[in-house]
Amino acid sequence: MLQKTFVNFGSVFEVLSSVDHQIIFGRRGTGKTHLLTVLRQRKSAEGIIATQLDMRNLGSAGGIYADPTIPLAQRATRLLVDVLAAIHSTLLEQAVENDGLVNLGTTGSALDEFFSAHTAVRVVGTVTQEASKSAENSGSLESAIGVTMSATGATFKADGKVADSAREAQSAKIVRTGQETLRVNFGSVGSALRKVVDTLPNRQLWILLDEWSEVPLDLQPFLADLLRRAVLPIRGVAVKIAAIEQRSRFLIPDSTVGNIGLELGADVSTAITLDDYMVFDNDEAKAVEFFKTLVLKHVQAALELESVTVPATETELISQGFTQGSAFDEVVRACEGVPRDAIHILSHAAQRANEQLISIGEIRTAAQQWYLASKEAAVGSNENARALLVWVVERVIKERQAKAFLLESGTRDALIDFLYDGRVLHVLRKGISAKDSPGKRFQVYGIDYGCYVDLVNTARAPRGVLNLGDDSPDFVVDVPKTDLRSVRRCILDLPAFYHSL
Repeated sequence: MLQKTFVNFGSVFEVLSSVDHQIIFGRRGTGKTHLLTVLRQRKSAEGIIATQLDMRNLGSAGGIYADPTIPLAQRATRLLVDVLAAIHSTLLEQAVENDGLVNLGTTGSALDEFFSAHTAVRVVGTVTQEASKSAENSGSLESAIGVTMSATGATFKADGKVADSAREAQSAKIVRTGQETLRVNFGSVGSALRKVVDTLPNRQLWILLDEWSEVPLDLQPFLADLLRRAVLPIRGVAVKIAAIEQRSRFLIPDSTVGNIGLELGADVSTAITLDDYMVFDNDEAKAVEFFKTLVLKHVQAALELESVTVPATETELISQGFTQGSAFDEVVRACEGVPRDAIHILSHAAQRANEQLISIGEIRTAAQQWYLASKEAAVGSNENARALLVWVVERVIKERQAKAFLLESGTRDALIDFLYDGRVLHVLRKGISAKDSPGKRFQVYGIDYGCYVDLVNTARAPRGVLNLGDDSPDFVVDVPKTDLRSVRRCILDLPAFYHSL
């Protein structure tokens, strides 16, 4: 099913299939797991050992990674050991399943060495040395005198015995008291893993790390540093990481010991950002084409065993399922570039349409239902985040009749990140510059369709993406070149929001 429903957009899959170490960025629901899974299946079909790790399933210590009461070094070491143990476990499973490709006689001993390399422990605590000495002396004296009388005479007999013994004993012992702690030697781990790779078919190993952003933010650089020092230098190893950009931290600059982690662009490339291909406002034609193919493949896969006429092309899909082509365009606009949301919106719309064709009105109602069911509840769990969203809708959509705003690049705000993670804010463009604001670059954040769908066809409906402060009815994603005041009207004033709390 994963193979049948996979849609390759542009040359993304070809780029990901290269032996380079890469990071795939994308929001939740954009298909990162689907992409990695298909890649693993393709590599396995080529006779290459590929292992896929879900970072959500690591560890069994009940939240030890995020426990602030446990020292950072201990939490980081525990994470590294768990990741290496997961790699060892999946490699062993692959070796058993592919016994025709992998020679366990040689790979088994290498895997044992790799296991020993990441399970070393040491005792941290006090050392007590004890010594004892004992001596023992004993002695005894025995004597006997006897006289024997007979007719011929008398016999005299005397016996004497003296015994003396001595024994000396010495003993010493060393007592170590403390706590056993795990330790990871990057050099030993890298050496052992290199031996494992040398025994694999084609001497290749693909390590696919999914859900990277589920690792606590303060531990991510330490895991990245393990990869940089012990895994990336091994010839034949390819590492692919799927992550959410706003919730990832790959590097900690440190002037004393050097950088800790991975340097993007140097140690690993960020060749793929899924949002660049799927967001409607980035490239309308490409986004619509991608989602048409995606929905068609899902329909074909779902109905292939049913006695139902299956559309063979995207054109047949639109004609058999929708009242008009613009109705499907509304689906693409409503899902904001998230395939998972598109499928749910279509599901709600199809239920409403019943046996009729799906119309634009039903798409809008379904989008609002999906927003209320999946996103509003999550946003409502954070009172300040909900207040910020209401404030943004008032300031941006209702006052400016726009659906996006600007934030200076590098701005990190916990509430903005929370709304982004909840898929109610979407990054549309990055690195937008303004001629009258030299040295500054901005990111364009779009507001989710569900936040303003009830305003569509009203006087307060958004007229476009950004209001640039001119009289043109056309809104575009850009920054004006001459009027700095209009730039300021586009920038979200976060300090003003916090002042209003």
